[in-house]
Amino acid sequence: MHGRSLLALHDISHVELIYLLDLAVDLKKKKKAGKKGKLLDGKNIAMIFEKMSTRTRCAVSVAVADEGGRTEYLPSNEIHLGKKESPADTARVLGRMFDGILFRGYKQETIQMMAKYSGVPVWNGLTDESHPTQAMADLMTIREQFGRLKGLKVVYVGDGRNNVANSLMTGCAKTGINFVNCTPPELSPKREHVEMAKDDAVKNGSTIEIMHDPIKAVRDANVIYTDVWTSMGEESKFKERMKLLRPYQIDMDLMTRTGNLGTGKVIFLHCLPAFHDHNTEMTKKLGALEVTNDVFEAPFSKVFDEAENRVHTTKALIVATLA
Repeated sequence: MHGRSLLALHDISHVELIYLLDLAVDLKKKKKAGKKGKLLDGKNIAMIFEKMSTRTRCAVSVAVADEGGRTEYLPSNEIHLGKKESPADTARVLGRMFDGILFRGYKQETIQMMAKYSGVPVWNGLTDESHPTQAMADLMTIREQFGRLKGLKVVYVGDGRNNVANSLMTGCAKTGINFVNCTPPELSPKREHVEMAKDDAVKNGSTIEIMHDPIKAVRDANVIYTDVWTSMGEESKFKERMKLLRPYQIDMDLMTRTGNLGTGKVIFLHCLPAFHDHNTEMTKKLGALEVTNDVFEAPFSKVFDEAENRVHTTKALIVATLA
């Protein structure tokens, strides 16, 4: 992994993915034991953010600091990227100053250009197409809860063609998890993403399915996963998504349909932020959206373990490529 970029989970093998998860577990134990690390001592990481962030920004900052490195936060409205300067030129400048670049933005083409020209590792903190660091945290959380990955069943319910669904599908395929993408036909993932995941799944003894009936999809599920109904940059499509996705809301009835509720064999995950209660501007008007509050706050909801694991998996990725 040394010196390599990570633009999508397709970039790494299943062996490399498991290695990163194992490393994340070790680094988490180290942090919990209060041991200060020096694996990134003297390393400087640029964080370019076109999109707002809570978890990604904080996870990277804490992860790098934990191992003795430092980060520089570069919001797109404060640098020349895409306005006065091309991604290639920005990458060549930052590559001369920093040891690695984390990019969180819109187009996959932008991060590909930066990786091509920077001369240093570039990591995807989210694009419209892919969110690999989130998927790694998801897989780590699942393994913590069940002690394994292979043979489990993960059902993603919601907008089936967004970045989180794409990366989770790939991650499940590479680790032997049976994955179901349950989504309206209009929001089905791109065929090329599905075919690549199916190829990986065959190699690792698992299956990839696209379904449209939530009740059938969640049967025997070990993980129910959802995301917001409208991704950043798609706010104009909110009313359309509301109409399409209301039948795909995760409520306690749907959790019961897994057949595993109350047995310790099913958990709920969400990459956050989640519209689950009446404490945001949107939910004050509309109520819960993709998940009801009773599910979100239930003991089987592991969303905050999942959020914390963003630190440990991000740290593993940066350490593996720089240390």
